[in-house]
Amino acid sequence: MDAIQMAEHVLLTFAILFMAGIVVGKVADVIKIPDVVLFLLVGIMIGPQGINLIHVPVDSTLNQLTLLIGAAFLLFHGGTSVSFNVLKSVWITLLLLSTVAVMVMVIIVGYTASVVLGIGLLPALLLAAVLAPTDPATLVPIFLQVKIKDRLAQTIVSESAFNDATGAIVAFAIVGMMTTGQLSLMDNISKFFIMAIGGIIIGSIYGLIAGYITTDKSAHMIGEYAHALLLPVIIFTYMTAEYFGASGFMAVFTAGLVCGNLAELGWQMQDTHHKGLHGFIEIGSLLLRMTIFILLGTHVDFGLIGQYLLPGCIIIAVFMFVARPLAVLLCTLPDQTAKWSRNEILFMFWTRETGVIPATLSGMLIGMRVEHADVIASITFMAILVTLVMQASSTKWLAGKLGLLEL
Repeated sequence: MDAIQMAEHVLLTFAILFMAGIVVGKVADVIKIPDVVLFLLVGIMIGPQGINLIHVPVDSTLNQLTLLIGAAFLLFHGGTSVSFNVLKSVWITLLLLSTVAVMVMVIIVGYTASVVLGIGLLPALLLAAVLAPTDPATLVPIFLQVKIKDRLAQTIVSESAFNDATGAIVAFAIVGMMTTGQLSLMDNISKFFIMAIGGIIIGSIYGLIAGYITTDKSAHMIGEYAHALLLPVIIFTYMTAEYFGASGFMAVFTAGLVCGNLAELGWQMQDTHHKGLHGFIEIGSLLLRMTIFILLGTHVDFGLIGQYLLPGCIIIAVFMFVARPLAVLLCTLPDQTAKWSRNEILFMFWTRETGVIPATLSGMLIGMRVEHADVIASITFMAILVTLVMQASSTKWLAGKLGLLEL
């Protein structure tokens, strides 16, 4: 296939993705369920396991580029919806959810996976580390569609951004142990602080620069082109953080957080520019959400899932109904300042969808040819399917039953 044919193939792929996404997105709107669920299902239908209308390999540059820019853009969008005032009131819970909760999930799910799969403890812990991060690309659009009480929604979205660094660090620390047989505790602790704190610092810098340029602080330096600045800011933020060994995902979330709270700094933007910027974010998020989850659906391999169906179901059940509730209890009960209600804690038990970040990590492990990477990938996709279909589709119903919807 020459360069022109390749370009035409990519254009046709995206045209199919967008058309399919628009149709099922409208259906999801009519039947009142989160659109990411139907995006995933339609991806299965039009992918190699279905009618084979599109095929984008997991390890292809196109797929990796889509996952990276999509997750980064959606994280930025999620950051713009979070208030500094909310973070101040729940920072203890967030800190614990981003660290303690991940480790609890890794230990419980890892030991379970080792027993039911009959594999070594290290590959099993690696599987658990891949599954541990919650998914901002799923949660951000869900909470845009389902209006949950602000403090709770913003805490869950923020957790999904902050625990990516922890999950990635734990995963690659285990990979290092598998390849070298050695573990340096201090080295991994220092890596965590570099990724987490570095991401926050870099994201804050880019967020302030973008805010300064687009608001009245610079006398509207670029005026109506403010929204055009967004994509390069996201890309430069992510790439700068990764270059310095920090968390790119945490950096873009922080940049979005800063941009979403510029009014608290006394920086104002003209109404027309503000509407253009947020319109661009909304459209970009929609198109990337379609692309990411339809592509994820096309990558589901029912052969591998069938091979590991029973042990996979056991692992996912322990993951959802044992590890997650215990982790949430350990992280919310000690925070006396947040004063979480019983219903809010119950909602956090259930709301922790698996998606883009675990899929990206499992794809990287396949590329690195890590031991049992195929098993990790198959169970990761099972977790994505189960959590999206069961948890994402029931979010509004559960929030209504628990009295957590915004009236």
